Amino acid sequence: MTAGVRQLLGLALAIISFVGTIVICALPQWRVTKIFEQSSISAAQMFTEGLWKVCSTFNAQSLACIEYEKTLVSISQDLEVARALIVIAIIVGAFGILLGAAGSKFINFVPDERKRSKMAMASGVVCLIAGIFVLIPVCWTTNTTTTATIQDIFNNFLPHVSLKMELGASLYIGWITTALLFLGGGLLCSSFICQDGTD
Repeated sequence: MTAGVRQLLGLALAIISFVGTIVICALPQWRVTKIFEQSSISAAQMFTEGLWKVCSTFNAQSLACIEYEKTLVSISQDLEVARALIVIAIIVGAFGILLGAAGSKFINFVPDERKRSKMAMASGVVCLIAGIFVLIPVCWTTNTTTTATIQDIFNNFLPHVSLKMELGASLYIGWITTALLFLGGGLLCSSFICQDGTD
C-alpha cells in the first residue's frame, strides 16, 4: 500500500471517528439504569444518563429528557470528567483532520513533499492523542458501571423494586470510535516519507 493510499484511508477513518465522537457527546446513552418490579419481567422505568442530560422512560412509552442543571439529579464524577475529555477530543480531532487534509498528497496546499509528509505524520499523532481522550472516559465509565454495587435504597420502603445498571450505547460507539482513531492515526503516521524517499 502506497503512502498516498494510507494517507487517504487514515484521513477517512479519522473523519468517521470524528463523527462518532460527536455522536457519543450528544447521545444520552452512557449509562442505563432499569427499575424492575418483582411482579414483572420487563422494566417499569428506565433512566439513561448522558453527558448533558438524563432521560427517563416509563413502561417503554414516554421519553422525557432533562438537562442536569434543571434537575435535582447531579451528574456523576465520571460523566463530568467524560464531558470535558470528549469536548477536548472533538477539538483535537478537528485539528488533526485539518492538518491531515493540508498535508495530504491529494491537496496541493504545501508544495514541498517532505513538509506534506511531516504534516501527515503530525496529523496521525494528533488523531492518536484524540483517541486517548476518548478512551479514558469510555474506560472509566465502563469500569464504574460494571463494578457499581447498587445499594437497594428502596428495600425499606418498596421491597418489590430492584435496580439494574447497564452500559449504554454511547460506550459501545466510544470503543469503536477509539479503535478507528488509533487505526486512522497509525495509518497517517505510517505514511511519513523518510529522507531517502522510502516510507
